[in-house]
Amino acid sequence: MSITNGNGNGHMPKPKNVLGEPLKCCCKKPLTGFYRDGFCKTGANDVGRHTVCALMTEEFLSFSKAAGNDLSTPRQEFGFPGLKPGDKWCLCVLRWKEALDAGVAPDVLLEATNVASLQYVKLADLERYAVDAGAAD
Repeated sequence: MSITNGNGNGHMPKPKNVLGEPLKCCCKKPLTGFYRDGFCKTGANDVGRHTVCALMTEEFLSFSKAAGNDLSTPRQEFGFPGLKPGDKWCLCVLRWKEALDAGVAPDVLLEATNVASLQYVKLADLERYAVDAGAAD
């Protein structure tokens, strides 16, 4: 077993959120995350950096589709149900940043947004779009 992201003692570090706390689950229905475990975890294979837990809106879904990433159409061959407004989803951080720059960024759940997002976006920007995890369920 090769350990490439370990903490030196054979254990994988627990992912943190942008608040420096343990990463919380973004969503199980629909099952999200690069690893399809409900969490916005990332790793060497996740070239898109699916680290932002976002609450889908019609405006963002339309923006994403126009940008070439149709998240609203079901893709049964991939087990993807298609997203609708109100669904939570682990977005690629750079797509969220594009949406921010275009004025259509969806709200985010900070507790479920991976700290790795801060390599690409400012915490203050994420905080402007923050919603309470309980309110989004």
